[in-house]
Amino acid sequence: MFKLLVPVAVLVAVLLAAVLIDRPLPRADFVYIERSEVTTLDLHKASWMHDLRMATNIYEGLVRYDNFTADYRKKPATAESWTVSEDGRTWTFTIRAGAKWSNGQPVRASDFVYSYRRGMLPDMAGDYISMFQLIKGGKAFYDWRAKAQGAFAAESKGRARPAEAEALWKQTLAKFDELVGLKAPDDRTLVMELERPTPYLLEVLAYEVMGPVYPPLVDRFQSIDPTTGMVKYDSGWTKPGVLIGNGPFVLEDWRYKREIRLRKNEHYWDAKNIHFNTISMPSVPDGNAAVLAFQTGAADWLTDVNVAFRGDLVARREAYLEKHKDLVEKLKAQGLDRVEIDRRLPRDEALFLQPMDSFGTYFINFNCLARLPDGRANPLSDARVRRALVMAMDRSNITKNVRRAGEEPATTLIPPRSIGGYESPKGLACAPDPQAIAQAKQLLVEAGYPRGQGLPTLVFLFNKEGGHDLIAQAIKQDWEQNLGVSVSLEQVEIKVFREKLKNGDYMISRGSWFGDYGDPLTFLDLNRTNDGNNDRKYSSARFDALLDEANSRRDPNERLRILSEAERVLMEEDLPLAPVFHYKLLYLFDPWKVSGITPHPRQKQYPFQMNILGDELGPDVPMRMRPALKQGAGGTP
Repeated sequence: MFKLLVPVAVLVAVLLAAVLIDRPLPRADFVYIERSEVTTLDLHKASWMHDLRMATNIYEGLVRYDNFTADYRKKPATAESWTVSEDGRTWTFTIRAGAKWSNGQPVRASDFVYSYRRGMLPDMAGDYISMFQLIKGGKAFYDWRAKAQGAFAAESKGRARPAEAEALWKQTLAKFDELVGLKAPDDRTLVMELERPTPYLLEVLAYEVMGPVYPPLVDRFQSIDPTTGMVKYDSGWTKPGVLIGNGPFVLEDWRYKREIRLRKNEHYWDAKNIHFNTISMPSVPDGNAAVLAFQTGAADWLTDVNVAFRGDLVARREAYLEKHKDLVEKLKAQGLDRVEIDRRLPRDEALFLQPMDSFGTYFINFNCLARLPDGRANPLSDARVRRALVMAMDRSNITKNVRRAGEEPATTLIPPRSIGGYESPKGLACAPDPQAIAQAKQLLVEAGYPRGQGLPTLVFLFNKEGGHDLIAQAIKQDWEQNLGVSVSLEQVEIKVFREKLKNGDYMISRGSWFGDYGDPLTFLDLNRTNDGNNDRKYSSARFDALLDEANSRRDPNERLRILSEAERVLMEEDLPLAPVFHYKLLYLFDPWKVSGITPHPRQKQYPFQMNILGDELGPDVPMRMRPALKQGAGGTP
């Protein structure tokens, strides 16, 4: 299918053998390859897409998406049903009677209270704290805990005070009960009060971080720092043979930078409909090795096709579809999704490449702090410098000549046309013309850096996987040629990259975000002051006020208008980040063989719903997309 030069193929075969062939166990029933190694299986610390995708296998929240309806409606998961109060502020969930943890113990409503409380703690430094703060009192509890813990640490001055630290923790538990609108009146009833009506709440609850962790296990690995009062968790609870989840699979083996292996959770409430007994997820950073693994049958699904010849693969697919365009149009008229259309076309390897539209944006982060980690003044704290850099970038060149995947150059953070009723701002031009470059140079003059003089070398941070080096090289060339500035590239391992990002230990970095729910806030909240995902450390009272004002409006159209203005401030004035392109993900799988992978715009793929046709493990009938159904208030299909 995909021709590789012989020397490259030999090298790739060696890499492949090191990752996939060196198995103490037989091939799993289903193998899917991730480009990056999983960094954590702690729900409240997960952030990267590959971490969240793995979490989907091990944990299950109250609801999940129904990937086989055209509108991807939400359906019951650990909760079998729910009701909503007339004012939209109180939601009552009924936990499924057969929901169990992987050790056979029942899942209780109080397990969700425990987990959401943990997710609200500033001690966790979670990236998704804003989701938990939709619950009434969540923000007040967070602020109280942060202030109390900070005061304790200051008073301790490095002295150990274990008794006082324990007392602070007990006070914290009591304060949660006092402030937060989350109760479990019995084992199967969870009552959730919201700060305000939130029409997208079910999308939030379908997100992986909103699943439960097993309280007796996590408590065993909890400790309280006697000098700071901070709660800490040893990662030992997420290891094979220890981790207890409530999802469709159990963690069986985890060989770092090699492979994660899962086995079916026999206690899962819907275990009879899981088609695989075992799943393997090797991490293969080399794109050629990953493609070869698929080509040789060592893998069933590649979650990201990242090879130099991806543009050729896209062109081959488009040529095949053009050849069969009459049949394609007839199938589209039947309301079929892209994967279902491909299944009904004559079988051809060109369609093994599956482009998926995505609710995601690739961007460049600018560190907005006044000072760099080494104490030097940070020139990027000046919006004029950031704006000049954005104006000098050729984003069209990156999509056309670097990515070559048919992606749209980005001038906004939120993908245009992705949210009904939302009007995107214009943003800055994708490609600089002489006038734009002249304006960018003038901005540097106004900021005190004529022709880039006096501006320190800009260090561009990125991780090794994913072709980020090619994007960084293209941007470096733009800035050096158009503005005369000096740029240095710094490539690090993904764990180091994440740590540097969270600590603000960088000047410029690559970044990306995939929307978690269908509302502008899923992108805009990234730039709110002190948000867990605000890696730019950007802080603007004006921007924050616009978000607050939007949330206070009852008129949905007026709310969207205000949020559009907030995005305009980001994309046309302050520029804490520079959007580069809106993602189009490229999967690799055989649609005539693998069932259950869908073109979900949030990339929600559930391996427990997938099936290998003809493997005698599940029904040899592919899961089909059903017509859209209207969701009832009670949440039942």
